[in-house]
Amino acid sequence: MEPGPGRRWQKVLYERQPFPDNYVDQRFLEELRKNVHARQYRYQAVVFQSGAVVQQLCSVCVFVLTWWYMDAGMLSPQGLFGAALASSLLGYVLFDAVDGGAGRWASGRTRWADLKSTLVFAAFTYGFSPVLKTLTESISTDTIYAMSALMLLGHLIFFDYGANAAIVSSTLSLNMAIFASVCLASRLPRSLHAFVMVTFAMQIFALWPMLQKKLKARTPRCYVGVTVLFALAALAGLATVSSVGAVLFASLLLAVSCLCPYCLIRLQLLKDNIHGPWDEAEIKEDLSRFLMLIIDI
Repeated sequence: MEPGPGRRWQKVLYERQPFPDNYVDQRFLEELRKNVHARQYRYQAVVFQSGAVVQQLCSVCVFVLTWWYMDAGMLSPQGLFGAALASSLLGYVLFDAVDGGAGRWASGRTRWADLKSTLVFAAFTYGFSPVLKTLTESISTDTIYAMSALMLLGHLIFFDYGANAAIVSSTLSLNMAIFASVCLASRLPRSLHAFVMVTFAMQIFALWPMLQKKLKARTPRCYVGVTVLFALAALAGLATVSSVGAVLFASLLLAVSCLCPYCLIRLQLLKDNIHGPWDEAEIKEDLSRFLMLIIDI
């Protein structure tokens, strides 16, 4: 069937038209849109956001260095426990001072509840430290090191850096870090070493990120300063073990904080996503009530 001279094509399915199924007229590309949802990034903002990645890389570096010092006998468990306790008390006070106690008031959690949770965790960890020390005796040391490296890598991959992605899982990330700490703690000389190592892992992988997130939201300048000081401390500690490793780690931090944001900005200019009437339909309504009705039925 040939289209008549006065017949105009319509984008409808309920009417029979004298046009092929794949026919479109010159108006088809009038609704073409490019980069509708593309975000415009600023270099300074991207560098600031990369601080979360730098923080976690330094946390893993400091944790491994601390374990190495304890394993070599250069750091006593009493010294590490005292330093960790002092830093935890300082961070606890700073955590409330940043927002004037507004977060604690909103959550309704008291300091007595925090103290009880801390004492319970310390008591259970100390009681099970002999078990942690002998937990992996039947596993070779090479396997322990390999598992710890994989768990710490998984911790970095699944950590919540502030991105809304399906791969993000704070619980999985923390569990993998604690599992790595248990594996490494089992290779330390005594049960007291294992107890202090697991406690330190909880501080640096669970409590430290919470303080950093609050500093990032409330006092960005202070957050940047703490990030720089933390990175310098990690580099200084790594330099005492391996100068080559310190250079490589410094290169990694510079790449994450400076080079990667620059590449993102440059690649964003090459983005060319097209949108138009051929896109799939998206349901934007809230279907929670409908799903609840189905469940009730």
